[in-house]
Amino acid sequence: MKAKITFLALVAVAAPLFAHHGTNASYDMDKTITVVGTVTEFVWSNPHCQLYLDVKDADGKVVSWGAETNSPGNLKAAGWTRDIVKPGDKVTVVLHPSKAGTPVGVIQTLTLADGKVLSRGGGGGGGQAQ
Repeated sequence: MKAKITFLALVAVAAPLFAHHGTNASYDMDKTITVVGTVTEFVWSNPHCQLYLDVKDADGKVVSWGAETNSPGNLKAAGWTRDIVKPGDKVTVVLHPSKAGTPVGVIQTLTLADGKVLSRGGGGGGGQAQ
């Protein structure tokens, strides 16, 4: 009985660790797409920073996209800062799209209006700003 309770306690404690980090489950990591749009928000927080932007589709309709990236620490090491992008900035984002076809993805690179290219940093893209 004690072993069963210990096992259940271990599962209860460890389960949240496996609930996160579903990048390969949620996104098509074998596919990349490029979207060009206007930043509406950039959230610099753990566990993953988020970029939100408005993108015009082929019909000219504005579609709101969400793109996640790494933690602030990984991004800082790759040359990002908390204020690298601001609402109104025009950017180009290469990302791994959602497997569900929704307008979300994981950033591979972000190109700023001045041509500076930033990768998502350690753990998936690596590298410094170019």
